[in-house]
Amino acid sequence: MTISFIGGGVMAEAFIAGVLKEGLFSSDQIYVSDPIADRRKYLTDTYGVNCLKDNMDILGKKGKILLAVKPQTLPEVYKDLKGKISPSRPVISIVAGSNSSDLSKGLEHRQIIRVMPNIPSQIGKGMLVWTSTDEVNSTDIEEIASILKTLGEEYYVHDEKYIDMATALSASGPAYVFLFIQSLIDSGVYLGMPRDMAKHLVLQTILGSTELVLESGKHPSVLSDMVTSPGGTTIEALVSMENDGLRAALINGVKAAFDRSVELGN
Repeated sequence: MTISFIGGGVMAEAFIAGVLKEGLFSSDQIYVSDPIADRRKYLTDTYGVNCLKDNMDILGKKGKILLAVKPQTLPEVYKDLKGKISPSRPVISIVAGSNSSDLSKGLEHRQIIRVMPNIPSQIGKGMLVWTSTDEVNSTDIEEIASILKTLGEEYYVHDEKYIDMATALSASGPAYVFLFIQSLIDSGVYLGMPRDMAKHLVLQTILGSTELVLESGKHPSVLSDMVTSPGGTTIEALVSMENDGLRAALINGVKAAFDRSVELGN
């Protein structure tokens, strides 16, 4: 069995590295179609996979196809593959803003799996939310889940509406977290702390806090109460942040990302 990638960019590389590391596929079972010669050479030299210039060359292979191209490249992919993919081959798409219905029409193919990963997938710490059309059988569902787990945590949803929500929350989410991290580091520098020290304190604080939520099973508000003493420094900071609208800004930002995701999908 093989797996074939249409597009050999950063996220496709993350999948390749993940399935090779976990032994789900060997390098000779992986095919990648990419128009850029330097990229093909890099993937071949680094991972030993089979690289092809033409999308059409993928059609002669067996196994799953994974679409890892930019949205603006999809029309070209449709032109190459429309109505030519074997009905038994599941097509996995990580293309942002393209829903299952559009993909199915564009490819004239019914077995569609739509996946929304995020950037920590590159280091095996991703959050991947996904769904599938009814034509995808249970065996393929299990195999696809195994593939996605090589990049982090996978979460299957039966209703595709949750993919747009996941786009706004977990796919775009790392950018919000990076902004939060940078702001906390800058606050330490503003107080007079060396930047390297501030960075170290902030990263470990966020990492430890996240793991505490996961391991304790407690609601974040309960853990926050444990840190917040009456009349103390923490409640002073929280009141200031609430007055500045931090919570509302985060909620409104995620909603804006969701609205944009829906708009792109239409």
